[in-house]
Amino acid sequence: MSRKSFKSIQWLYLALAALGCSSASAADKTTLRIWAMGAEGEVLSKLVPGFEKEYPNIHVEVQQIPWTAAHEKLLTAYVGEATPDIAMLGNTWVPEFVALNSLEPLDGFVSRSTEVLRDDFFPGIWKTNVVGGKTYGIPWYVDTRLIFYRTDILAKAGYKTFPTTWASWLDAMKKIKSQMAPNQFPMLMPTNEWAQPVSFALEAGSPILRDGGRYGAFEQPAFRKAFDFYLSFYRLGLASPVSSSQVSNLFQEFERGNIAMYISGPWYIGEFKKRLSPAIQGKWSTAPMPGIDGPGVSIAGGSSLSLFTGSAHKKEAWLVMQYLSRPEVELEFYKLTGDLPPRKGAWQDSALATNKYAQAFREQLERVLPLPQVPEWEEIATKIFAHGEQAIRKAKSVDQTLASLDQDVNAMLEKRRYLLSQTVATK
Repeated sequence: MSRKSFKSIQWLYLALAALGCSSASAADKTTLRIWAMGAEGEVLSKLVPGFEKEYPNIHVEVQQIPWTAAHEKLLTAYVGEATPDIAMLGNTWVPEFVALNSLEPLDGFVSRSTEVLRDDFFPGIWKTNVVGGKTYGIPWYVDTRLIFYRTDILAKAGYKTFPTTWASWLDAMKKIKSQMAPNQFPMLMPTNEWAQPVSFALEAGSPILRDGGRYGAFEQPAFRKAFDFYLSFYRLGLASPVSSSQVSNLFQEFERGNIAMYISGPWYIGEFKKRLSPAIQGKWSTAPMPGIDGPGVSIAGGSSLSLFTGSAHKKEAWLVMQYLSRPEVELEFYKLTGDLPPRKGAWQDSALATNKYAQAFREQLERVLPLPQVPEWEEIATKIFAHGEQAIRKAKSVDQTLASLDQDVNAMLEKRRYLLSQTVATK
């Protein structure tokens, strides 16, 4: 054999040996699947390399799913026993998948963790993942609603700071309205949005649903009080009875002073910065929700990371969830998406601590309450604004509206009542 041929064979053996080592290394790795929705799914892929560098024996596959298809895909995966190891769930979805027995309780993992510190999470946000006394998700990013407003218009009405009570808020809006043209309104509050009446109801002390989520609580005094406050915006001409589809350009109307206030979530900080002209940039701000007797509550929203019971690698999956919950990783996620972190520790970073628009959200997050923890919540929310719109347009009286809402929601909850009664009967 020639020296050249010998060297060729030698290189071939070396190449095959390297390939064999590479294959063995890949085979030794644990592969985890994570499903994440929308833009967050795309950004999650950018966070994974940091985890894999720290845990080289774990490979994480991220599948990005459109929000519009996510719920059905998750249910289909559950039926087909093909769920991922981890999924990003809107926290109103958590109770539904708990009811299907598809999520793993996380309390044992949390109690042993030195990184996922329950007390560092905003309490109301953490509670959205607790069903029946057990924790089924770790908050990943948070959402709540508060007020975006024109500071100059409010100041012209005699208010240097935003009101903190319902009464003073109404007074401020009445004064603003007195300085406006007939087609201008202090508040934009679309009739097809449920967050506003629900936030008011939570502030008034309504459970929204009663008897453990078995029946609607809409005719009870607390919800009635909140609903009357909600309707007063339209009765007093402080908000126009229009749906969101009838608003041609929110930012343009806000800039022109045709509206002075709007209730929305943290994603609007970036939108207002981007869409308002330089002349208006110094004339808007954010404020927490006013309450009955002082600063009020708002809804606890956002998304969480949940572990499916079907996962064959729960220990490794928890390491991923733990990593993504680190304050420094949450901050990186915030910088990439604008989604607010659920841990108080992350808010100490200058990126958030010096953001004057985000600080109102930081304050509001200390006063958020979970939505009713029932699988039917999204359907119920739609019913709330649908019936509310009838009252706004005076198609029904308040009594008729609330009675109809109770009737419709009670019908939705019939299966839940049956299942709960069967559970009780077997104990």
